[in-house]
Amino acid sequence: MKPHLLNVSTNSVDSFSARRDVMPDVNNRWHYHSALELIYIKKGRGTQFIGDSIKNFKEGDVVLLGSNLPHYWRFDAEFFDGKASEPVDVYVIHFKEDFLGSAFLELPENQELKKVLLQSIQGIQLQGFSKEKIAGLMPQIITATGTMRIIKILEVLTEITNCEERSTLVSLGFKPNFLENEKDRIQSIYNYTISNYKNKIELKEIAAVAKISPNSFCKFFKTKSRKTYTRFLNEIRVGQACKLLIENNLTVKEICYDCGFYNFTSFHKYFREITGKTPLKYQQAFSKQ
Repeated sequence: MKPHLLNVSTNSVDSFSARRDVMPDVNNRWHYHSALELIYIKKGRGTQFIGDSIKNFKEGDVVLLGSNLPHYWRFDAEFFDGKASEPVDVYVIHFKEDFLGSAFLELPENQELKKVLLQSIQGIQLQGFSKEKIAGLMPQIITATGTMRIIKILEVLTEITNCEERSTLVSLGFKPNFLENEKDRIQSIYNYTISNYKNKIELKEIAAVAKISPNSFCKFFKTKSRKTYTRFLNEIRVGQACKLLIENNLTVKEICYDCGFYNFTSFHKYFREITGKTPLKYQQAFSKQ
């Protein structure tokens, strides 16, 4: 898959980049960059693609991405058509591993931090108290100046290092493949699938979107994503089902058909295979939180 290379803006004044986004289409494409990225979703929800991981994102999520790890946050349609009750609100920090100097991570006190930053190539989802602390610090970094800005990001890095509730998102064997002639193909596949997951997507249909033959498409997608297109499509459908189960406005059977499954037995099978729970158990587990 060929993500877009994004050049993160830097200047001679700041050692790292920090910004707030309030539009759903900012960097709304499959891309990567050499800088690490820490993102806090204060408001907004949708589907996140990180390496070979696909899952829903929601308000309050905090994720750390390693250097050159391809990613893509696609906000739900309601944030584009004005139907969302609140607009998108996202805080993003980009920094190089050596932004505090080449010797910084070699200091004895920073060996655990160095390990975490190395692990971030798999994408790290942060949870618990540390997530809440980081979410509170990131807006402060946006407004801080001078030395206080450095102090605040060091607090964030300390919380990431000490976080006991963190999990990786991308499989250990995932390796990005940045072939130039595949530049826009994966973006087209993602966009088309998300827009049409409720329908039966034929192989020749999605192959036409990717502008390759059906036989070539199967091999291409499996080689680049480490999964079949059918698996990918079912992950999208199950992700949407999870959202609807949480909202609890429809029956499980209604959700099954609304998410593009045409067989209730298959829906149960794939839902359990992907989430580890039956739809009902998933809904019950969420309601207890």
